[in-house]
Amino acid sequence: MDWSTWHDQYDSADSWMARRLRTVQAQIHAALSKAPAGGLKVISICAGEGRDLLDVLADHPRSDDVQARLVELDPRNTAAALERIGRAGLCQVEVVTGDAALIDQYEDVAPADLVLVCGVFGNITEADIERTIGACSQLCKTGGTIIWTRHRAAPDRVPLICEWFDAQGFELQWLSPVDAGFGVGVHRFVGTPQPLRRGTRLFEFVGYDVLRQTAAAETLGRSNPTPQNQCEP
Repeated sequence: MDWSTWHDQYDSADSWMARRLRTVQAQIHAALSKAPAGGLKVISICAGEGRDLLDVLADHPRSDDVQARLVELDPRNTAAALERIGRAGLCQVEVVTGDAALIDQYEDVAPADLVLVCGVFGNITEADIERTIGACSQLCKTGGTIIWTRHRAAPDRVPLICEWFDAQGFELQWLSPVDAGFGVGVHRFVGTPQPLRRGTRLFEFVGYDVLRQTAAAETLGRSNPTPQNQCEP
């Protein structure tokens, strides 16, 4: 998967990706507007080109309050994000070209008022989704907001993701309807932030294309089991 050209789908206004982006942007705008007065810290994991956050900050009345760190591995995406930042004059936004799965990347920003985990949960294993959610108490401050996305293709794991967040002290604030064609969730952290544990790896970014191929192969294997010899060798 080319994660730079993948962003081109956002430019088609009627695509599900464009509709999801607008939904995420609306929730980011609302979260920033509702946040307490004063400085705000924002973390974006696997930020891509940063369209979700940067396009909101470009004209949000609280943009000057925001200190943000976007972490993205693909240098083409971070270059596009830096261009966006330059056009909007968002000098308080930092872009890091690096492995977003390493929790050390967020040490100077966590715990944050807003954490974005968009475009991640559909590209990692379920075990890593649960592990990442378990670490979110190290990234989010009490009263802070997490916005996340996940496709709703079968098996739909959005309800399970909500359960995992609930178990970690996050209250569901908003969830996109089932028929939206995508999943966007907003949770508020009501627990106590935990110390950031350096060296923690949150996930391995597999890619939804690889995950789907693996799932299809497993399904085929279950429907066509290998014949077993019933005799002793």
